[in-house]
Amino acid sequence: MLNVTILCGNPKKGSRTLRIAETLVEQLVRTGESTVTVIDLAEHTDHIFEWPSDLMAGLNQTVADSDLLIVASPTYKATYTGLLKAFLDRYPAEGLSGVTAIPVMTGADLRHSMGSEVNLRPLLVELGASVPTKGLYFVMSEMDHLDEKVQAWVEVNAASLRSVAHVVDSIVDVAQTVEAAK
Repeated sequence: MLNVTILCGNPKKGSRTLRIAETLVEQLVRTGESTVTVIDLAEHTDHIFEWPSDLMAGLNQTVADSDLLIVASPTYKATYTGLLKAFLDRYPAEGLSGVTAIPVMTGADLRHSMGSEVNLRPLLVELGASVPTKGLYFVMSEMDHLDEKVQAWVEVNAASLRSVAHVVDSIVDVAQTVEAAK
């Protein structure tokens, strides 16, 4: 069973950004073959700057335990939100190691369409996540065409994810190899 987490950094609860991320998961992952957890950071703004925080530590662990992580944010000042950054700042280097991530950003027009590639992707990679696809950038005026736009992204990028899965099946388990050498 694939463990999927949607992490939404929109400061508005139940945002359109979250809906886009949910649509991506619905179209990308086969029904019944995954568990999906949604973390809408807007629901946790009272705790985001609490140190320590058992609630935030639990959310961080949920994200770190994901097989597939969809990280979604509206474009703010040409990059992702401070809310999302504050949450991700809780991770140490390589804190998302072993997680496959897809950056999703939304905006009013195409002027910031590279935001997912030049801003969000490097942050996820810095934290150790694997980001094998292009990011999804969604222009909010196209909400009436949400399914078609997301499906077009899936058609272009799903092959990259399948390729990663094929490679993973062939990778040597380092722990198993070390144990066998003893």
